[in-house]
Amino acid sequence: MTPLSNATLGVVLNKKIIPSAGSQLKQWRISRGMSQLALALEANLSTRHLSCVETNKSQPSREALTRLADALQLSMYERNALWRAAGFVADHPETELSQPALAQIQQAIDCILAQQEPYPAFLLDRHWQILQSNAAADRLNRTLLGERGSLHNNILLQFFDPNDLRGVIENWLEVAVELIRHVQLAIARSPLDERAQALLQQMLSFPDVPKNWRTPNLAITPAPILTTTFKHHQHRLRFFSAMTSFGMPRDVTLEGLHIESCFPVDQATAEFCRNLSAQKDLIANSTL
Repeated sequence: MTPLSNATLGVVLNKKIIPSAGSQLKQWRISRGMSQLALALEANLSTRHLSCVETNKSQPSREALTRLADALQLSMYERNALWRAAGFVADHPETELSQPALAQIQQAIDCILAQQEPYPAFLLDRHWQILQSNAAADRLNRTLLGERGSLHNNILLQFFDPNDLRGVIENWLEVAVELIRHVQLAIARSPLDERAQALLQQMLSFPDVPKNWRTPNLAITPAPILTTTFKHHQHRLRFFSAMTSFGMPRDVTLEGLHIESCFPVDQATAEFCRNLSAQKDLIANSTL
């Protein structure tokens, strides 16, 4: 049997077939609700040439790919995937946060997390993995769940697993449906993100998740502010959160990072957090 060419299937990376540049462009175009004519006009290409690119009958130049990526408003992360699929070197750096080149960024992150005390804050990547958290987040987590802490290092899985934070969220249905919408919207904007798709399926696989959540309704915009109510014995702890991202990032890693800072909705929650911090400080000082 004659093997299919890379132009038909895509490229092979780490034993995995990556969709071709043409296939990726078609999926992004459809996800943006654009016709071939509209995209071709926006990218200053002929419709015939775009059609040939999408069907892998023509290999696009880097200049043409750049114009198409601009017209589709692709992120740096998506552009790098497109360059690689077309056989070009990725344009944007992807630096590990621990590398010296991002030392000042790490210092800024540490400062923001520390300044959020005594309220929780998290550093998350594009797939909601928790990369870093402040002491307040760790204190609250162990207070709510006991010394075992969370079972997951992904904040969305923590909220969906009945054996994790979901078990102590009083308004879980209200919060969970909003989180599902956020992930579904992210997938609609980036349809080739397999990790986001896998995360969504894992969230939906947990017990008692309503079946109708599997069908996305992208016409409903997620709420701008979401309040989460945790129950702890006789206490009701209510938080809303704000996201901080890096403006005009020059690195793929930074593009996908954001800091989620939690704020108390009421005075009782604020006082609980302050008391929790004071108790930990007292224990720490007594062991010195």
